[in-house]
Amino acid sequence: MTPLRQQMIEAMRQRGFSQRTHSSYLAAVTDLARYYHRSPDQIDTVQLQGYFNHLAQERELSAATCRLHLNAVRFLYLQVLKWTTFDVPLVVPKKPQRIPELLTREEVGRILRACENPKHRMLLELCYGCGLRVSELVSTRVRHIDGERHLLRVEQGKGAKDRLVIIAPRLLEKLRHYWSRYRPADWLFPNANLPTAHLSITTAQKVFGHAKAQSGVTKIGGIHSLRHAYATHQIEQGVPINQLQRLLGHGNLQSTMRYLHWVPAQRQDGQSHADLIAMVETSHD
Repeated sequence: MTPLRQQMIEAMRQRGFSQRTHSSYLAAVTDLARYYHRSPDQIDTVQLQGYFNHLAQERELSAATCRLHLNAVRFLYLQVLKWTTFDVPLVVPKKPQRIPELLTREEVGRILRACENPKHRMLLELCYGCGLRVSELVSTRVRHIDGERHLLRVEQGKGAKDRLVIIAPRLLEKLRHYWSRYRPADWLFPNANLPTAHLSITTAQKVFGHAKAQSGVTKIGGIHSLRHAYATHQIEQGVPINQLQRLLGHGNLQSTMRYLHWVPAQRQDGQSHADLIAMVETSHD
């Protein structure tokens, strides 16, 4: 490992970056070094501009991927190489504004019912019922569930932040039944091949993909669709946007506000929280 790579890893650790960010940033910087066949500390601003033009125009990478490379390179030069400024005029494609294909409650219910494995179904129900990111979902521990206060503790979510999420009555009932049946000791969803580790993100994504295929729901989107569904369905039931921001763990209110644009006919009665799992079950009866 080169000294520069080690310095970058240490800088990311100091700031509490997730392992996924570690991997993405290191890969982006490695790509830059390979393109010029030299260490990044020997690359000037003109070459950086040429590299980003290459990503956008020749490799035709998406706006999101270009921005990931931009953020990684900016972090390297500002936080590791200690440039005083990073005023490289980088031009990347404008990020397209698209509304995802949002799942209805009926479609969520179909996906959940199509998941015949009880453990996997509980996984998807918790994801939807608490609006979790997949990384937060698989890393949930038994001790994170506070049954007395109906709260789920999400430790070190995105941005290295802890938060509390409401567990609605029907979901808590299902979690208690799940624990009574399978008795997980530490991780709520342990890895079948390595019980001391939690279920992998890839496995959770595959569980959702299989259940969606079995349900006949054809809308585009992976397991993150359940988090979008949680947010939009809570808004439809009148949950205030500032409360939803806290439940989702958004650092910026603007990230939560987009759901208001996606759900123009939201209610305004100020309901505190909706029991979504109970509602999708009721809609099936």
